Parts: sequence; structure tokens; C-alpha cells
Amino acid sequence: MEEKRTRTEEFKVSGSEILEKIKEIIKQGNAHRIIFKTDDGRTFMEIPLTVGLAGTLIAPLWAAIGAIAALASNLTIVVEREEKKGEEEKEEEKKA
Repeated sequence: MEEKRTRTEEFKVSGSEILEKIKEIIKQGNAHRIIFKTDDGRTFMEIPLTVGLAGTLIAPLWAAIGAIAALASNLTIVVEREEKKGEEEKEEEKKA
């Protein structure tokens, strides 16, 4: 069984940059979840992403993100990515 680990990245963006950043994240293809947080650190919205995100599901996603961009001046986007544990790391764990 392959082991996976979750890595997070945070990006601070303004309303006009939100859609472009989300498009970039989705094009990279390995995002597992996108979380929008307010300036005070509270979660505003979470969007789970699946590998087979179909075109019919993308339109409502863009509409929701567009609404967020219109309402928010500054947000933090937290991106969760799942990565397969590399063979080198497994070998290092065996040695330890």
C-alpha cells in the first residue's frame, strides 16, 4: 500500500488575484483541497478537489470563487496537496 502525506501551501491574495491563483493551482493538478481563510484566520470556505473534476462541475466552482472574489478584499488560500511517499524516504525510515 502506498503511503501518502499531505503538504500545505498558503498564498495571500486580494480579490482581483483569487481567480487567477485558483486556475494556476488547478492546472498544476495535484491539489487535494483549497481552503479560503479570512484575515483573522477563520475558514471562509473549503473546496475539495478530485482527480476527475469534470467540466460540468467546474462552472459552479468558478461561480463560487467569483462570488468570493467580489466579496473579499484579502484572503489566504491554503492548498492541501497529497504526495506519494518517495522510495528514498522509505529507505531512510528503515535505517532509523
